[in-house]
Amino acid sequence: MTLPSLLSLPVLNLPSFEPQLQRENDKYFIFDSLRKKFLALTPEEWVRQHWINFLIEHQGYPKGLISLEKGLKYNQLQKRTDLVVFDRTGHPYLLIECKAPEIELNQNVLQQALAYRSTLLTSFVILSNGIKHISLEFEKSQKKFIQTPNFPPSP
Repeated sequence: MTLPSLLSLPVLNLPSFEPQLQRENDKYFIFDSLRKKFLALTPEEWVRQHWINFLIEHQGYPKGLISLEKGLKYNQLQKRTDLVVFDRTGHPYLLIECKAPEIELNQNVLQQALAYRSTLLTSFVILSNGIKHISLEFEKSQKKFIQTPNFPPSP
């Protein structure tokens, strides 16, 4: 199913692709190739599925190293990350925090991602609303994140 004109999803600043869509009554669903099931098509899911496609089809990341909505505990609360990529030794490598396109990438979004990162200890963090992306790399010698224009290489 192609995107119907009724469904106005924004064009993202990520490579486009032809997702599998389903419509049930007035709700749309998008196929998640990693979980192998249809999920409610929300603006945030639209961004997440574009990132999955980008990582696998354009960056050569192996499907088996990508985890969606990984559960973790932070301050006694159960939280879920959007996307985590593991390196080939099984260690968390890249955390991607996805937001809906209309959500501004601000200090609150950064704090949320860094809270997740404090448990996962990834080397890279990306904040994205699908239109704007902020890529951060942890600089071990300085013990802080620096913004980088480069996308992390495949682990």
